[in-house]
Amino acid sequence: MSTLTILAILIGLGIFAYFIGRMRSIQVCGGEQRTLHSRPTYHGYYLASLTVLPAIILLAAWGVAERPATRYIAMQELGPQVLKGTDAEKALAMSVVDSIADGLPELTPEEDEVLRKARLGFVTTSDARDVLGRHGVVLGSDPGRNVIAAADELASARATSRIMLPIACFAIAALGFAWGYSRIRPGLRARNITESVMRSGLFLASTVAVLTTVGIVLSVLFETIHFFQFVSPFDYFFGTVWDPRFATVGKAEGQFGLLPLLWGTLFISAVALLVAVPVGLFAAIYMSEYAGSKVRAFAKPLLEILAGIPTIVYGFFALTVFGPLLRDLGFNIGLDISASSVLTAGIVMGVMIIPFVSSLSDDIINAVPQSLREGSYGLGATQSETIKKVILPAALPGIVGAVLLAASRAIGETMIVVLAAGIAANLTLNPLEPVTTITVKIVSQLTGDLEFNSPQTLVAFALGLTLFVITLALNVYALYIVRKYREQYE
Repeated sequence: MSTLTILAILIGLGIFAYFIGRMRSIQVCGGEQRTLHSRPTYHGYYLASLTVLPAIILLAAWGVAERPATRYIAMQELGPQVLKGTDAEKALAMSVVDSIADGLPELTPEEDEVLRKARLGFVTTSDARDVLGRHGVVLGSDPGRNVIAAADELASARATSRIMLPIACFAIAALGFAWGYSRIRPGLRARNITESVMRSGLFLASTVAVLTTVGIVLSVLFETIHFFQFVSPFDYFFGTVWDPRFATVGKAEGQFGLLPLLWGTLFISAVALLVAVPVGLFAAIYMSEYAGSKVRAFAKPLLEILAGIPTIVYGFFALTVFGPLLRDLGFNIGLDISASSVLTAGIVMGVMIIPFVSSLSDDIINAVPQSLREGSYGLGATQSETIKKVILPAALPGIVGAVLLAASRAIGETMIVVLAAGIAANLTLNPLEPVTTITVKIVSQLTGDLEFNSPQTLVAFALGLTLFVITLALNVYALYIVRKYREQYE
């Protein structure tokens, strides 16, 4: 029985327990609900939580522990030579064991007998290989007896687990139901217990989010520290040349200068914001202050369509249409504009992030109290003066947040930069030349079948941590702006 099937049955049992708990609470009070400490609904939630939650916790724990436990049991059959080997050797052996174990349930009794004899040495292991090959299990060489034994043990452990898991879950659910049903009485504080369970669930959800963030940061940080064991931090942070040459594992050949990538990221993002912020902000002002309700209802969704277009489409547009258009336009006026340049990527990216500025700014401007507008008009100010002197200052914290979101989106963009700005790490002030960004190099350094034990791949984690610090600094600065100006309008 699959995990999803067990989960669906448990949810059904929880719904059943809810109605039983409600009816039981009404029964024990003799129909006089005034004597109950909590309403019958809370008694239903109480019994449903006791029925479902312990079983779901067991299901989750089983799902986490099943794979390592079954693999550990199977690995004991591989013999001391493999168990004393390196992690890579163990992983290779277990990959073969996994392949064989996946094919064992499809064998006929006669074929299973061949594998059993091969395990005992009565037939050759090449016969076992032929049997497995007929069921799609491709092996590079004849499996050893220990490998066949380990695969048989792994398949047996998995089969046992599939049988025991639903039995254990439904038994826990039945025990929880019986115990909760027996405790339902008029004085039971079912509401307090139910609310405690809800608080615990909310706390667990927030904890998962926080721990996920901490785990991502720590994983990137540890690999970055590993990278700095090969490359000097000074050479990384202040180097002006990016040329990481792939070489022998453990050797740092080439140059890992961050400055060209950092400059390219900030340069393209700045051009994008120069396009998106004015256009998006002016569009938001028009839709919220000047446009009628019908025009706003039509224009705002149409503008937000830009946010739904995949970035690869923007990249193709920049590569095939906008880049050549800029190049031809520059040729006509005597400028040497590369089809892949900062200007091409920045303008197209700016168009992409216009909805992040316009939509959020529109909502924020509409949230400014109408009393501020009326007070300004009462003092004789015009509509444009009211917008400049009252509405925009009042909405400034939210607008800063919208611009920050757009900046974060621009800094993290990859596909548009690859297609519209190129992959050359170029430290230049000329927006008509190609550059590249941190995100593009993260992808290029991790492309292919590579191991994370050389500076040529570990540098991707250092780049990721650098990008994280940049976005964190943007958030801190935006928080400072929000707090500074919010106090003036509270």
